[in-house]
Amino acid sequence: MIQRFVFTTVFLAVFSLHAQEPVIHVEKSVMVPMRDGVKLATDVYIPAGNTEKLPVILTRTPYNKDGAKSYGEYFAANGYVFVAQDTRGRYASEGVWHWMTDDGKDGADCATWIAAQPWSNGKIGMVGTSYVGGTQHAMALEKVPQLTTVIPVDAVSNMGRQSMRNAGAFEMRFWNWIMLNAGKGSNAALDPATQAELKEMADHRWDYLNHLPLRPGSTPLKLAPEYEDWLIQAMRHGKDDAFWAQNNILADPSRYKDMPVYLVGGWYDSWAGNTAANFTALSKTLKSDVYLIMGPWIHGAQGKSKHGQVDFGAEAAIPNELAWRKEWFDHWMKGIDNSVGKSAPFASKVRIFVMGTGDGSKTKDGLLNHGGQWRDENEWPLARAKPTPFFLHADGLLSDLKRKDGSGAVSYDFDPKNPVPTIGGNISSGDGIMQQGAWDQRGGEKFWNWTKPIPLSARSDVLVFQTAPLAEDIEITGEIEVRLWASSSALDTDFTAKLIDVYPPSADWPHGFDLNLTDGIVRARFRESLKEEKLLEPGKVYPFTIKLYPTSNVFKKGHRVRLDISSSNFPRFDVNPNTGEPLQQHRRTVIATNTIYYGAEHPSHILLPWVPQR
Repeated sequence: MIQRFVFTTVFLAVFSLHAQEPVIHVEKSVMVPMRDGVKLATDVYIPAGNTEKLPVILTRTPYNKDGAKSYGEYFAANGYVFVAQDTRGRYASEGVWHWMTDDGKDGADCATWIAAQPWSNGKIGMVGTSYVGGTQHAMALEKVPQLTTVIPVDAVSNMGRQSMRNAGAFEMRFWNWIMLNAGKGSNAALDPATQAELKEMADHRWDYLNHLPLRPGSTPLKLAPEYEDWLIQAMRHGKDDAFWAQNNILADPSRYKDMPVYLVGGWYDSWAGNTAANFTALSKTLKSDVYLIMGPWIHGAQGKSKHGQVDFGAEAAIPNELAWRKEWFDHWMKGIDNSVGKSAPFASKVRIFVMGTGDGSKTKDGLLNHGGQWRDENEWPLARAKPTPFFLHADGLLSDLKRKDGSGAVSYDFDPKNPVPTIGGNISSGDGIMQQGAWDQRGGEKFWNWTKPIPLSARSDVLVFQTAPLAEDIEITGEIEVRLWASSSALDTDFTAKLIDVYPPSADWPHGFDLNLTDGIVRARFRESLKEEKLLEPGKVYPFTIKLYPTSNVFKKGHRVRLDISSSNFPRFDVNPNTGEPLQQHRRTVIATNTIYYGAEHPSHILLPWVPQR
């Protein structure tokens, strides 16, 4: 008995010792030279004892390559070499940071280096979200020979069209991104005293919001000159031209490398509009398979099923975010016959989450049970969706009936010093200044510029148009536009639109629940073209088109479809001073009286993709 105990103990000890032996070899901070001599810090994760040439998974990040450790360990344990690289001028890499413009060539040089290594078989797949997804697009547009497949998640693209410059307006999340990152991982942050100054600036960024525009050398951001320079240029550059050319996929999709692409986005993500648009463009251009999945997610939250004040149900989450990536790579990089093209989430080229099929109750977490379900489709936008105009009428009515005669108008004053606050929406990098995702459209402690429990609809500068309670469920899935006829007393102004699912009052929600689905903006000077500015003639009526982000939602029987029109949504978008001065160079503001017209002569409406019930 004693001998058996000793033997068992020794066996377990030996087994435990072997179990603790490393299965992964990691080479840290290999300095990889670029074509101009700048060296980029690179970590390599290799299966221990490996003597084969293996496919490589690459991520290129401005957020510190050390954060990719879990990815590196996972893929190396599953028969891949994993490479994580700090982008130029960030963390341990040399050089000067620029927004994306170096990432195509740097990525190509990194790929050349990878292909020359003894552990590489020359095939590279890429992973990463947001900026890191953008580095994938940059390499694909560079047509890097070794690039075999990519999975860009919520990825930076088409920056002059939507999601950075949005129909001429500037998305303030990038102001916030610079404020937060200029003092983290930058060249300036190498000096502790400078880092402390930049951190103090970031800690008080709410106060800086009230003192825009940013002027050169006027804030501590001058201590990180490349960040100040880019932000000032970006906030002043409204045209969709050469300044925003990097990662512009839609301008010429044929520039994109022909390879399998898996585009991942969310209805509440900041890049949702571009992710869906990229699929439409690339699926028509590339011969290789292009897949799209759109969930009810906020930025980078594919593993979660709830955000803001809403629960979409457990099915909404992808439970293992690494495993589904591995499934894709195994198929395209190792030739394994698996679920790709056969079963969820790869059963079809398009997979969408249709929101809104929940019972509307309050969950144990105090969230709205909005619910939803996954559905496979053949294309995007859906061929069977019927573009249906819902027209603006008097007394705030929204209806699919068009007036044959008569007209009307409603005016409001837009004061740039008192903009409409942002309550949720398609936001990323909003840390601290904005809340992402789905929210009841009323104030609260989470919103620094609208702290009281007052609905936005109570404001005199928010025009509310809504349907009567619906007689049956209707599904709206696809691309959405608002077409307005409007005038302004100003030389320039903005018009904003927001689509809302209005829950009726219930025992759980006595005041109802005004659920934001998607929104958009147009800067008046860019009403005709994103490439040319034309100021307004005060008082003249013009047509405007506001492109909202795509969505998929069931408006249930008894609910209302609501459209909110205004001229600001801050700090989601920068505030128009209404003066007509060059963008973000104004010294003054003026109150604009803006007028929305409706009726037979000016049929203002929202165009909704109505999906008939099968």
